[in-house]
Amino acid sequence: MSQKTNKSFTKRLAITKNGKLKARQPGFNHFNAKQSRSKQLNGKVESNFENRMNNKTMGRFLPGLVK
Repeated sequence: MSQKTNKSFTKRLAITKNGKLKARQPGFNHFNAKQSRSKQLNGKVESNFENRMNNKTMGRFLPGLVK
């Protein structure tokens, strides 16, 4: 039996047309009023997700996307 993809994990990701994974930075959901404006805006920028996880961890959550 093959592994299932973690659905809650895939909802946080976006795949670009070139196949890269993009994700928002964690920790910017609420309580942002006390942060400076530049820090608030930096939290909205999507970053390259593949640099944050190794292949073993990515294969655990996203078995169909591991190269």
